[in-house]
Amino acid sequence: MIRLDTERGEDWWEVEALYDLCFAPGREALSSYRLRDGVEPLAALCLTARDEAGILMAAIRFWPVRVGGAPALLLGPIAVHPTHQGEGVGAFLMREALERAAGLGWARVLLIGDAPYYGRFGFERLDGVEMPPPTNPERVLGLALAPGAWSGVSGPVTRAAEVRG
Repeated sequence: MIRLDTERGEDWWEVEALYDLCFAPGREALSSYRLRDGVEPLAALCLTARDEAGILMAAIRFWPVRVGGAPALLLGPIAVHPTHQGEGVGAFLMREALERAAGLGWARVLLIGDAPYYGRFGFERLDGVEMPPPTNPERVLGLALAPGAWSGVSGPVTRAAEVRG
């Protein structure tokens, strides 16, 4: 059984510890983290998955960004605890979060990742979308939550807003 919840303030450090476990040291030096500096994640789309004992299995976060001036969601990080990888928890979390994003009226989602993996969720390589360097353009992927949402959208990816200290 998987219990899906919106991430709460008291979950922050536990989620951060999961990200530290799942990603290489220095993950916060990646260009995507510069887009998150000073911006709060979108609370309604930051989800945790816990097992029946309440132990964190996986987490996902989303951040508002702008692509050439158009609003978009930056997905990430998403992580699954190594003891639960291969069980479908990440796919469940991804699908649920994307469904919620669409329900909240978001039109487009951006992420940096492997096209073969994220392609199964509908993500495709985005030409003309410029992440801060040194991001590999082959890894810049997008998903339209509304028909044609990425049509005509290109340019630099920038922070959406300054909302915290």
